[in-house]
Amino acid sequence: MTSSTATTEPLSAHPWFFCGIGGSGMLPLAMILRGLGASVSGSDRSRDQGRSPAKFAWLESEGITLYPQDGTGLTSSEQVLVASAAVENTVPEVVRAAELGCERMSRAQLLAMLFNAAPHGVAVAGTSGKSTVTGMIGWILTDAGRDPTIMNGAVMKNFAAPEAPFASARVGGGDLFVSEVDESDGSIALYRPEVAVLGNVSLDHKSLEELRQLFGDFLGCAKVAVVNLDDKETAALVGRAGECLAFGIESPDASIGIEHGSIVQETGAIKARVMDRRIGETYALTLRQPGRHNLYNALAAISGCAALGVPVSQSIASLQSFAGLARRFDVVGSSASGITVIDDFGHNPDKVSATLSTLKAHPGRVIAFFQPHGYGPLRQMGAELAEVFAHKLGAEDIVILCDPVYFGGTVDRTQGSQRIVEMIDKAGGQAEYLPSREDCAARIAELARAGDRIIVMGARDDTLTIFAKDLLANLP
Repeated sequence: MTSSTATTEPLSAHPWFFCGIGGSGMLPLAMILRGLGASVSGSDRSRDQGRSPAKFAWLESEGITLYPQDGTGLTSSEQVLVASAAVENTVPEVVRAAELGCERMSRAQLLAMLFNAAPHGVAVAGTSGKSTVTGMIGWILTDAGRDPTIMNGAVMKNFAAPEAPFASARVGGGDLFVSEVDESDGSIALYRPEVAVLGNVSLDHKSLEELRQLFGDFLGCAKVAVVNLDDKETAALVGRAGECLAFGIESPDASIGIEHGSIVQETGAIKARVMDRRIGETYALTLRQPGRHNLYNALAAISGCAALGVPVSQSIASLQSFAGLARRFDVVGSSASGITVIDDFGHNPDKVSATLSTLKAHPGRVIAFFQPHGYGPLRQMGAELAEVFAHKLGAEDIVILCDPVYFGGTVDRTQGSQRIVEMIDKAGGQAEYLPSREDCAARIAELARAGDRIIVMGARDDTLTIFAKDLLANLP
């Protein structure tokens, strides 16, 4: 099956069927297509398993027809099947699409098609922070009246509402398309951005050698490359770019930077004075998202918008009202005895490190619950994760791990969370392994005391937010 016809005809010319429509990368794409007037339907294994019923009910309320993941939703060769490149050929939808002769597109192919068709595209890349930067850029441009279309992998709180609780996408009427782009499957090579934003490069799904090639090519094909000079790997790629707009906190060569000594970290915010060295002006910034990593995210967003002609002062004013993203250091609440529960997307070494650094900038013990987002990623980055947990946390802090996310399939499950716990202990940290999430919750409730911060971390599983809320409800 190919994607040739779907890329050359109007979106409404074909009905679209999404296999795994509830996924963080699939749902916003489905909503963008629906918002553009296309006929959209889909299936999801999580729906069949009774997970996240509110999300699937909302999709149906938006005019999207949902089916069991058994192939029954595909009935015509006119339908285009959208499925992740990782979806196995034995999945019923894939089998049925082949029988009918339906075209098949990957998530990345569809996103690239939509993105490249826009007159002006802003692509946000990097190992960590790209969802937040995408949300920030989207909010700045919306606030500036540019009416962008936004594709994100997380719910953007500024656009969420009772009638749109899962706002990870926005369909705009302007000529701008803002999207995070993924390097994990190599699909970043499909995009042709006007502005390419690169925040950081570190080990995640691929080797550093592969990442340098992918990110270098990404910068090279853009009209303007926006790069973080404080990140060694990113700075080394500047030569691959044509026109470059650099940002950074430490580097004196950054066009957009931070005034020395102006950073003030607070429990729920971070403040600093932003310098636009191009014109010699300085502006006060207050972010409602704490942590130094979010200051980098803000600089990336300010610089990305500056590349589109938005004044730095205007971007900073918009960021004052940026509400953040769901599951990005999302404070669920505090118990009567003063135990705080935080929900977070941290799942790779960079993201986990940034989250733990933010927590450790303030007093109080940390209980870190971590649910790995798959057996494959755990094999790829397990040693680095263990190092982060062991070295970022203190002697009285503790990490609790359950088994990795597993929704079925043929993945090798011989190496799991217990190996990571052993590595954390060996590196000098304190960790425990309990296979089931329920047992982890009971253990956390047993350990927790007044003043503790409990951080719930993991990806690819919407029910972690429910887990975090249930944890809070059962604390004294």
